[in-house]
Amino acid sequence: LLLAAGFAPASPHRPLDDPALAAARRAVDLVLAAHEPFPAIAIDRHWQLVAANAGFTPLLAGVDPALLRPPVNVLRLSLHPDGAAPNIVNLGQWRAHIFPRLEEQIRATGDRVLIRLLDELRGYPGREDDEADNPYAGIAVPLILRTPMGELSFISTTTMFGTPVDITLAELAVESFLPADPQTLAALREMQAAASATAH
Repeated sequence: LLLAAGFAPASPHRPLDDPALAAARRAVDLVLAAHEPFPAIAIDRHWQLVAANAGFTPLLAGVDPALLRPPVNVLRLSLHPDGAAPNIVNLGQWRAHIFPRLEEQIRATGDRVLIRLLDELRGYPGREDDEADNPYAGIAVPLILRTPMGELSFISTTTMFGTPVDITLAELAVESFLPADPQTLAALREMQAAASATAH
């Protein structure tokens, strides 16, 4: 689930589905598709979901449909008790990972939308001090999920557009979730193979 930078608008903001941004939308979709079968999403500066690839769908098992109605906030989706939170094995560690990133973004931007979001998220059940084992301690915090495919473990990476020419792209980030162990890699490849077989 995750963006570590925020930028104050310097020009009028346009949605990514604006006809003038058709080329930009194609670029975003291309980047997301290139990550498959690994989950990847595009998010804006308020952590709102802009686009997602097919690999993201299995992570939504059991999520309340109300949380999937646009606009979808990925932090609310991941930490809400009716969202992905019950399926996050290391929920405390994940909260402790997310909150400082959001706080850093707030310090950089003073964005009131993000301030309200952080207050909301802190009110959700869960602690930041669980003792779940982290094989990447000191390096990264994995996202460990219970899914229909079994327990999956991911390391997240964030990609920004290096030379954006529009404020919409400047505020976008692509969050990708890479398999953190061989079991997760095998499960995702099996899912991709099954989807390909069904398509044919």
